[in-house]
Amino acid sequence: MGFRLANIAGRAALVAGEHYYDLQAVSGGSLSADPMKAIAHPDQLSAITAKLAGHTPTGNLADVTLGAPVPHPQKSFAVGLNYQAHADEGGMEVPKAPLVFTKFPSCLVGPTATVEMRSDFCDYEGELVVVIGKGGKDIAPGDAWNHVVGLTIGQDISDRVAQFVAKPPHFDLGKSFDTFGPLGPVLVSVDELPDRDNLRITCAVNGEVRQDATTAAMIFDVPTLISCLSRITTLVTGDIIFTGTPDGIGATQGKFLRDGDVITTTIDGIGTITNR
Repeated sequence: MGFRLANIAGRAALVAGEHYYDLQAVSGGSLSADPMKAIAHPDQLSAITAKLAGHTPTGNLADVTLGAPVPHPQKSFAVGLNYQAHADEGGMEVPKAPLVFTKFPSCLVGPTATVEMRSDFCDYEGELVVVIGKGGKDIAPGDAWNHVVGLTIGQDISDRVAQFVAKPPHFDLGKSFDTFGPLGPVLVSVDELPDRDNLRITCAVNGEVRQDATTAAMIFDVPTLISCLSRITTLVTGDIIFTGTPDGIGATQGKFLRDGDVITTTIDGIGTITNR
């Protein structure tokens, strides 16, 4: 059995069905209430999850507001043009190596947070987000999944004006405005998922499905991304990787976000995040 970890008012909580259990309480104090410290102990999280039936739930998920399950990563990476169809829709050449940029950790917010736009040319990009568990340097692709503590959902909100105001583009700045990184709803351990390499991802705006693909279509898969990044920088527990978005973005359709729009992003086995 794996685990589903949430952030509730800054405290780590295990999730089972519609209920949550305060981690520090159900662990008898052996695990920290800090979500960033909790993810360093995946084996204990799984062991405690297997025994949750013997505990009284702390509360119902419907009664609380979730925060980002990984609120303060040391490093936050993102990958551009990692789906062939997305590169095609923008008329852009597929990179020969992962196109990596940083998405400032300060942009991260919870799964139901409001996105604060600063222009009329903001875009949505639903993505699978990988969270590093055991850190490392020069990680081999064949060992990469052993360094993943779990997966979650992200929205790589993008201000296209800020992104393309200069040449080369400012991918980092255009995608790092405050609130431009909704994350959640929970961190799901890989063994909770039916097929870690083939997860359906959809993104809808006001109920209209704009993106619908599978992570199996990534050009550079999760092990490749982890291996490439770890050759340059030592990955540490809690580092996150936005793995790229499928086709269907607003810019190519002339459908930029407007005040009051509701973005709903779902990945099978992980859940849904909803952002206005």
